[in-house]
Amino acid sequence: MKKSFTEAGWRKNPWFKELCSALASCKSPEAVADLLRDVGTLSELQAWSERLEVAKQLSTGRSYRAIAEATGASTATVTRVASFLFDGEGGYQSIFRSHRHHHASPRGEKMASMPAR
Repeated sequence: MKKSFTEAGWRKNPWFKELCSALASCKSPEAVADLLRDVGTLSELQAWSERLEVAKQLSTGRSYRAIAEATGASTATVTRVASFLFDGEGGYQSIFRSHRHHHASPRGEKMASMPAR
């Protein structure tokens, strides 16, 4: 039987935990890229990359429409990414802080205002 992911238990799923451990064990961006390419299809890699770019642009205050036009993402994708950026687990925020080239607010704090849609 296939293991399902639910909002209540996704973090506890043993397969997901193994994936996280595998990613964390990578020692370079190249090693992460190699693992992601082996695990994901090109379409999945493109979608994940697109979502990260959308989040990056949202964190700068650009409008949803401008981001959709600039990235080719649908406005539904931009809206979904925004909901995780502003109300998610803090993953985007953590990455932006650690790379110090984006200005997203720390986890637990809301951005001053959500960008215009």
